[in-house]
Amino acid sequence: MAKTISVKQAQKFDQDAQKKLGIPSVILMENAGRGVAEEALRLIKGSGPVVIVCGTGNNGGDGLVAARHLLNAGLRVEVMIVGKLSKLKPDPKTNYAILKRIGAAGPACRQAGFTRRLPQRASLIIDALFGLGLNADIREPYASIIDRINDHKAPVLSVDVPSGLDADTGRRLGRAVKAKRTVTFVAAKKGFFKSDGPKYCGRIVVRDIGIV
Repeated sequence: MAKTISVKQAQKFDQDAQKKLGIPSVILMENAGRGVAEEALRLIKGSGPVVIVCGTGNNGGDGLVAARHLLNAGLRVEVMIVGKLSKLKPDPKTNYAILKRIGAAGPACRQAGFTRRLPQRASLIIDALFGLGLNADIREPYASIIDRINDHKAPVLSVDVPSGLDADTGRRLGRAVKAKRTVTFVAAKKGFFKSDGPKYCGRIVVRDIGIV
């Protein structure tokens, strides 16, 4: 088995990169999102849009960065923010503002809006809803959104960890995205190889984001 790290270790890598090395968090997000986009290009099937489902935290910010890089590659991209835009964390807010300026940012959407707008001909769905910090069961509207993602025929690429999977224990937190591929950063997480982890992670790809 490849090297694995815990959630606390992953968070410490980020903190040390910012405090000890002086790497701004928005740069780490840029590196992560670019890595997601590069993996997405290997998974896309068909000519439909790439649908990126983002939460309001940093995992969603990675998805927003990926959207920009995929747009730059000439792809059709639909960004869906699940939650209030006022809840966006600072770095995701910065990247959302960039997308808005280039006319690619979607509105905040509720469960009904998500259900209505999920394109059936999507070539890929990128799951950027929840990151490593999730440790409570998934509730509505997120449970239904995850069901919609899992029911779709398009392949799913999860960012860092499939949304709804505990990255330490590998336990499914009520609902979890079933990914074809998971792009994770620095190292694979311990939960990927435990309990429900192997069923939901799919192929695991580790990407460098500029820290060791």
